[in-house]
Amino acid sequence: MANAFYAAAVKSGTVSWKAWFFGALDPGSFITVDKLPASLWLEGLSARLFGFSSWSLLLPQALCGVASVLILYHLVRRWQGDVAGLLAALGFALTPVAVVMFRFDNPDALLTLLLLAAAWALWSALEKGSIWALAACGALVGFAFLTKMLEGLVVLPVFALVYLVCGPLRLGRRLLQLLAAAGTLLLAGGWWVAIVELWPAVSRPYIGGSTNNSVLGLVFSRSGGYFSGAPVTDPNYGGTPGWSRIFSAQLGTQVAWLLPLALGGLIAGLWLTRRGRRADRARAGYLLWGAWALFYLVVFSLAKGVFHPYYTVVLAPALAALAGGGSVAMWRLGRCHLSLAWLLPAAVAGTGFLAASFLDLTPAYAPGLSTAVLVAGGVAAVTLALVLTHVFRAR
Repeated sequence: MANAFYAAAVKSGTVSWKAWFFGALDPGSFITVDKLPASLWLEGLSARLFGFSSWSLLLPQALCGVASVLILYHLVRRWQGDVAGLLAALGFALTPVAVVMFRFDNPDALLTLLLLAAAWALWSALEKGSIWALAACGALVGFAFLTKMLEGLVVLPVFALVYLVCGPLRLGRRLLQLLAAAGTLLLAGGWWVAIVELWPAVSRPYIGGSTNNSVLGLVFSRSGGYFSGAPVTDPNYGGTPGWSRIFSAQLGTQVAWLLPLALGGLIAGLWLTRRGRRADRARAGYLLWGAWALFYLVVFSLAKGVFHPYYTVVLAPALAALAGGGSVAMWRLGRCHLSLAWLLPAAVAGTGFLAASFLDLTPAYAPGLSTAVLVAGGVAAVTLALVLTHVFRAR
C-alpha cells in the first residue's frame, strides 16, 4: 500500500464521496490528510473504477510517470531535436527519485506531471503567442497548487519571466496575457479552497495539519515552515540545510547525478544562443529549464523543518532536459571550435565521477558498480574527445 496514510484516504474516498472531495482520512470525514487532495481524487477514481487494491492505488502514479517522460521527450525534441529528446527522457526515467515516486502514492507524481504539462502549454504559447495556451499553463499550475500547495508554485515566476522575456508579441500584449493566465491560475487553484473555507466547519472534516481548521492555515503554516524554525537534521528528512545539501547522501544519490552534464549544457547553450533575437526559442529553452533547476535547487537547499528527499522529483525533469539538450549543444560547440572540444568529454567524465562518488556512499548496494561507472565514464569521455578532435581536423 506504499504510504499507508494516503492509502487510507483513498480507501475512504471509495466509501464516501464527501471523504473523496475533502481528502478525508476516514470514511466519516472527521479529519483530512495534511495535503490538498488533487492526487487523492485521481487515485480515488481509479480505486472506485477497479476496486480498491494496491494495483488500482498505484496505477495512476505509474501512468503519471509514463506521461511525464513522454511530455519531457516531446518538449526537448521540439526544442533541440530527436537525440536531445531521447537523452533527456532516458535520463529522467532513470533518475532514482523518479523511479521511486512513480510507483508510490504520494502527491509528487501528479505534481511532476502537472508542472511538465504546464511547461508544454507555456512552450506552445511561446511558439504561437496564444493566450489560450498561456491560460492553460496558469490552470495547470493552479492544479499543481491543489496537489502540493506552494511547492507547485515554485516554477510560477520562472514561467512568467520566460514568457515576459521571450514571448513573441509586443510587451503590452505579453503583460495582458500574463494577467489572464494569473486569473486562470487563481480559479483553478482557488475554487476548492473557497468551497472549503465557506463550508460550515461543523459539517466538514477538520483540516489536518492546520492549527486553526483552515485550508489557508494549512498552506501557509506547512509551506512557510520550509524556511523557518529549527532545521531537522535526521537523514530521513534530507539532512542539514545548506548549499552542499544537494550533494549529500540523502539528496545527491537520488537526483544530482546529472548535474555536471546539466551545468555544462546550460553554459554551452547560453553561449550558442547569446546573439539570438529576443524571442529565440533555443535560448528560451535554456532559460526555462535553467531557471526551473535553479529555483528548486535554492528551495531544497535552504528548506528547514520537515523536508523529505523525495520532494526533489520535481527537479529531475529540468536536470534531464539540460543534460539532454545541453549534450547536443556541447557537441555542436566541440565540432565548431577545437578549443571547446573538451567541454562535452569533461562533462561526461564529471558525471561518471559524481555518480561513482554517490554509489560509494552506499557501498553495500551493488559492490563494484561504482568502479564500473567510473571506468565507463572515463572511456566515454576519451572516446568523445578523440571523435570531436578527428571531426574538426577532418574538416
